Amino acid sequence: MLDASAPTLTLVGGPTVLIEFAGARLLTDPTFDQPGTYTAGPVTLIKEAGPALGPGDIGRVDAVLLSHDQHYDNLDRAGRDFLRNVSLVLTTPAGAGRLNGASVGLAPWQSVDISTPSGTSLHVTATPARHGPVGIEPLSGDVTGFVITAPGDAEGAIYISGDTVWYEGVAEVASRFDVRLAMLFTGAAEPRGRFQMTMDCNDAIAVAHAFPKATIVAVHNHGWKHYTESQEDLAAAFAALGISDRLKLLAPGSPVTVGSN
Repeated sequence: MLDASAPTLTLVGGPTVLIEFAGARLLTDPTFDQPGTYTAGPVTLIKEAGPALGPGDIGRVDAVLLSHDQHYDNLDRAGRDFLRNVSLVLTTPAGAGRLNGASVGLAPWQSVDISTPSGTSLHVTATPARHGPVGIEPLSGDVTGFVITAPGDAEGAIYISGDTVWYEGVAEVASRFDVRLAMLFTGAAEPRGRFQMTMDCNDAIAVAHAFPKATIVAVHNHGWKHYTESQEDLAAAFAALGISDRLKLLAPGSPVTVGSN
């Protein structure tokens, strides 16, 4: 039986994770397409693996936490269809303007409360994210991460990085929140050239150091050709530093309950 006091994560694929926590069911960056090729301007993305679960397998979703809408590996065609049946989508202000409907745009450090069917509420705060090296913003566009807290929960918050590298904005999250679980979008993605647009192993290790009490979960590192590092690469890096106990690995389609360290 799942521990109701701890978050349960089900990896769908890529950045798409079902989070069950404090009576709420949240979904990150919906990607449900089967393998295929996407072209947007000069960039071609190739999806090599389909989702472990389809949209019909997800069930009730109280909110979607969408790091950004402008890249197919974070919101694909089937993901956009999925949003039509969701009552709340939290994302960037620019993304909310493009998506309309049930989308709410949050600037960094803005917060909203999400009511759950159980009668409790979750507090969701948008966090800074930089989708690549310094100066990448005109190419990558706006991205956000999220912190989720439950009133009266002494175990700490859940941090979802979104598509970002390690930089001072992520460090500021560590200074503001006591985090029990850090879900990182990793893979060291290189869709535009020899510079990474998501976290690599070094970045994930920096997060583990900055969030000393957090269990680290790495997603967004399998199923697309532009990833250059895998979950196994990250596990090897953590093992080499003697911190394997800090890392929780997810198998697609299998729920995992993540307790505090």
